[in-house]
Amino acid sequence: MVVRQAEGYGEVGEKLQQTWRPWPLLSLERSYIMRSPHDILAELWTASGGELAALDAVTLTGEEPQLPSSFRVGVAAQVSIAAAGLAAAEIWRLRSGQSQQVSVDMRHAAVECRSERYLRCDGNPPPPMWDPIAGVYSTGDNRFVRLHTNFPQHRDAVCKVLNCKPERDAVQAALRQWDGEAFETAAYAEGGVVALMRSYEQWRALPQAAALAALPLVEIEKIGEADPKPWPAGERPLSGLRVLDLSRVIAGPVAGRTLAAHGADVMLVSGPELPAIPWLTIDTGRGKLSSFADLKTEAGRAALRDLLKDADIFSQGYRPHALAALGFAPQDAARINPGIISVSLSAYGRAGPWAERRGFDSLVQCATGFNHAEGQAAGIEAPKELPAQILDHATGYLMAFGAMIAKARQAREGGSWHVQVSLARTGKWLWDMGRVKDGLAAEDIKAEAATPFIEQIESGFGVLSAVRHAAALSRTPASWARPAVPLGSHPPRWPSS
Repeated sequence: MVVRQAEGYGEVGEKLQQTWRPWPLLSLERSYIMRSPHDILAELWTASGGELAALDAVTLTGEEPQLPSSFRVGVAAQVSIAAAGLAAAEIWRLRSGQSQQVSVDMRHAAVECRSERYLRCDGNPPPPMWDPIAGVYSTGDNRFVRLHTNFPQHRDAVCKVLNCKPERDAVQAALRQWDGEAFETAAYAEGGVVALMRSYEQWRALPQAAALAALPLVEIEKIGEADPKPWPAGERPLSGLRVLDLSRVIAGPVAGRTLAAHGADVMLVSGPELPAIPWLTIDTGRGKLSSFADLKTEAGRAALRDLLKDADIFSQGYRPHALAALGFAPQDAARINPGIISVSLSAYGRAGPWAERRGFDSLVQCATGFNHAEGQAAGIEAPKELPAQILDHATGYLMAFGAMIAKARQAREGGSWHVQVSLARTGKWLWDMGRVKDGLAAEDIKAEAATPFIEQIESGFGVLSAVRHAAALSRTPASWARPAVPLGSHPPRWPSS
């Protein structure tokens, strides 16, 4: 069973479709009626099988723009967080019979979708999070490319292709000898992660864009048979549920952080030799246990299999098919643990010629037209990034939403399930919301302005000032029971209670 964005609505969907039509992508100069955040949430909710009546419990406050952008960044933040919050509320209703209200303020949601910027550790702000040669460069054919070199292997791949030292001037001089698209192709072939800046029209002309357009925003598929698993006892929506989190950087870790906020036991599993970005580990590690398992070794794979046997949700951000070679494809997980919910994150979608391509939010923004369009709106020729890594953050909340929807179905219908999302498909969702005239004139949200949404908490790194979760549930407030801890702080086994 595959749930798609525009199919299988039934009577509820027919009612919604009478009032909603997908808006064409129009220029900033043309005016048209924007779908409201509530309408966007309703389309997402019903497309994934939710009852339209459940939306009566949702209150969305605030107006756009909240951040300086010509895109509806605040709406994407608010709706994706609200979807996950509503899913948690529905699970609580299924478990307890109690309904509750869900509210999300747009400003709070926008702040949470930049949570890494507002994090403070013992009062200290974030250190520089970008590698010295990361960023935008011009090429010999007067195009722009963006390099993501925060991980050593990606930096080394770029320098190998360019045959230069890892210094900005050397990289720029080398790139002036390259055609932009040829460099992009060569860098990926060598294992690098880069993106050629494209306009939206150039992106839509690519086969990958067509393949992506055929995919739903959140794809939920039944992949095996299994008996329904009863809900465990507990006082929160996800109490007693175990989530195995194999992800890094932002989107996947945000999904795990969200599930932990609603009561799940989340185990982050990383390799002892895998590079990480420490500040992101702190920010997205709230609520999680953290273990090491080297999947290159049989001992590490055995440890992961043992964890998987008792997990309810298996969330991972490896490239499509990368885990299959290690014996942990969704179908493998379903054989190891019938009834498991597998959640897969990719950069550019599971289908098309770019399905195996590595990617990060900044690169997907660049490749799919956002940087070009934002630059045009600002009146500049160079790329201009969005004011948040919204593709990452929104996709993380959509992952958590899909995982909870699939888990509710498993408890009701049985089966093993697979949820798939991608940064680029979330980008298409954001594009289809339309543009905000004069949105770039909005004042940015500085650290002082974010103070109402900040809480003080102890951690394995010191005292954190960190953004609270923006989805307010009236009966089961979101919170993190465990502090953020350094990677590998726990043994690779589930706690007994």
